[in-house]
Amino acid sequence: MRSADPLILGAGPAGCAAAIALAQGGASPLLLDRRAAVGDPLCGGFMSWRTLAQLEAIGVQLDDLGGHRVDELRLFASGNDASVPLPQPALGLSRHALDSRLREAALAAGARLEVDTIRALSPGVALGQRQDWQADSLLLATGKHDVRGQSRPRASDDPALGLRLRLPASPTRDTLLGGAIELHLFDGGYVGIVLQEGGSANACMAVRKSVLARCDGDPAALVARLGEDSPALAARLGSDWQQAGIETIGAVPYGHIARQTEAGVFRLGDQAAVIPSLAGEGMAIAVASGTLAARHWLDGGADAAQAYQRAFAARASRPIRLATLGWHLAESRLGGRAGVALARLAPGIVRQFAEMARIPATASLARR
Repeated sequence: MRSADPLILGAGPAGCAAAIALAQGGASPLLLDRRAAVGDPLCGGFMSWRTLAQLEAIGVQLDDLGGHRVDELRLFASGNDASVPLPQPALGLSRHALDSRLREAALAAGARLEVDTIRALSPGVALGQRQDWQADSLLLATGKHDVRGQSRPRASDDPALGLRLRLPASPTRDTLLGGAIELHLFDGGYVGIVLQEGGSANACMAVRKSVLARCDGDPAALVARLGEDSPALAARLGSDWQQAGIETIGAVPYGHIARQTEAGVFRLGDQAAVIPSLAGEGMAIAVASGTLAARHWLDGGADAAQAYQRAFAARASRPIRLATLGWHLAESRLGGRAGVALARLAPGIVRQFAEMARIPATASLARR
């Protein structure tokens, strides 16, 4: 039977934000996810001040989850470093904690949850392993995982790869990382490190495929080499990083923006726009896209998909463009040095850049 209510593919931040806003508006959305248990995805452990504000606008609070308050950005490159106060406080919080809270809020608001793996999409139908799910409106919120037939373009000859180490709590890391998020820049990529709940540290890396290839494709060899090149990074990694395990994701299409879509298909989160992780705005992109898609659907139903996609693409354009520029500068040796020097000499410019690389907060994103 075809559903008149939206079918949301993916119960991550984008999908759950959409479900919450839809349910608050009187709809009965169905969330469809691959897993019944909430995982801990590789990317998104930094909640910017814009993310926190957008979550608050849909009634989601994170204050009681033990996240690590972040007030400062620290940059490291070629043996030099600098620190800049953030425009507003942010939060280091695992995706497991965030996604769990959002899923709870979505179900409490009135959304439903089913578990299935979607094999492909056809007009108005999500083809699952358990069954086929029919709906007039499909909200595609599958994160960095593409559904067959809906792949985003990956044109780069040397794509960016994502790697993550989840480092255990330690007094040394607590002292070194307290109150800050750090970016360690190197030729061909960067490592971002932030403390999260329980004192653990999330170390996420964006690196060019060619850089990993020079280490014979071995992520552990790459991390070891980076630690040898940077005493500051080695101190953060400590002597226990090899026991943490390294998770990877390939060919991340940073800079992608979906400017159009098929009838009835709303593209959310990383399916709508992929901001370089250096900006720390991925979760705000997810929540903003989910909320805006819900607003458009509540106003116009399935026919509003194209208008939503154009509106969100326009909203995401500036932060994506600025973050992509910052990423390209940061992954070059000269650009990394220049970034640290700029942070020392003109920290106000870096703070302004950090503010401008946020997804705009507008009245259309506020709760009705």
